[in-house]
Amino acid sequence: MSQRTATVGTSTYQKIKRDIIFGALEPGAKLKLDSLKERYSASLSTLRETLNRLASEGFVDAPVQRGFFVKPVSAEDLREIAQLRVLLECHALRLSISNGDTEWEGSLVAAHHKLHLMEQRLLEGDESEKEAWKRYDLEFHQALISACNSSNLLSLHATLYDKYLRYQMLVLTHRGQEAVEEHRNIFAAALARDADSASTALETHIVKGLDHTVGAMR
Repeated sequence: MSQRTATVGTSTYQKIKRDIIFGALEPGAKLKLDSLKERYSASLSTLRETLNRLASEGFVDAPVQRGFFVKPVSAEDLREIAQLRVLLECHALRLSISNGDTEWEGSLVAAHHKLHLMEQRLLEGDESEKEAWKRYDLEFHQALISACNSSNLLSLHATLYDKYLRYQMLVLTHRGQEAVEEHRNIFAAALARDADSASTALETHIVKGLDHTVGAMR
């Protein structure tokens, strides 16, 4: 495969995955190759390769002889994703607290500061940058576990978080002061190197976010 072909394939993959996560391609929608070819300026072979990759990651369904579909959503699927996120992220957080150095602490402080400023704007009623809010939220959670020293764990978490984020983008609402306090509690416990408190606070945060999202889906 040439470098240009690889670059186009990666770009197409990133664009389609983003459109699935952010809802531009709706859950359950049929992914017609001719339409996608025009929309993403990609060849049919690139599109098939991309959709098969997304199917292997759980973002696309590919029933035999029926083509490709955006994976549907359900409360049951979200609960399973959240449970797996608790297992992976809390374990990664414990490792990160154990291994993290001053650079880790600095990146965590910066990530929490950006998220907190955005959350304050949301509390004041400014909802003009919801995608930026979710980006800062992701960056904070990534910073928490960035020192776990396991590329496999980080890769698995990234895919799982994208699946979780997809549900959040479908019902994009902020939980208010409660979520702000949860982030502050996780942040403070992590900086204090209190792995038990940090892990408990993180699990509480994920479970409450799950309950909120499931409730908003009804």
